[in-house]
Amino acid sequence: MDPTRDHELALLLALAQKGEGPAYEAFLRGACEVLRPFLARRVRERDLAEEVLQDTLLSIHRARRTYLPGRPVGPWLYAICEHRIADFHRQRRRRARLEVRGGPASETTTNHPYAQPPTGALEALGRLPGRQRRVIELLKVRDLSVREVANQIGMTESAVKVTAFRGYQALRKMMGANRK
Repeated sequence: MDPTRDHELALLLALAQKGEGPAYEAFLRGACEVLRPFLARRVRERDLAEEVLQDTLLSIHRARRTYLPGRPVGPWLYAICEHRIADFHRQRRRRARLEVRGGPASETTTNHPYAQPPTGALEALGRLPGRQRRVIELLKVRDLSVREVANQIGMTESAVKVTAFRGYQALRKMMGANRK
């Protein structure tokens, strides 16, 4: 986004934060104009890109008070949009895995979260300390993001990453020992 456009959108958002409805509408229209080409490069299907754009606009609406007037608005907009793109791709991967396993109606997928695990993986996972096991289950089996796991367990995101890393190391060691 060029600096002039960034400045215009920043002024509109600052006015919108003060309660000016027309400025907010103009800001959202301008944000759409800026984000559509950005999304088109990252989400190839036009309908899906529009869906992500709508999710992004909702996130912008929820986060509009976090924008600091006087700062460039472009990085703020792009960061929100990148998060929505990441969520979109994560959801697509989840759906693809469900479809590969037989879909939501599949008995094994519905009742057993470890449908067709690698040989010995359940045993190795079961031998991990409780917190490591829980973090890895949430990240890899339930496909939650690090942020979602941190919120659910009550840990910091950094602690989730460190716990997962140590758990992966322990699993590799256990699985390596089983292969020999």
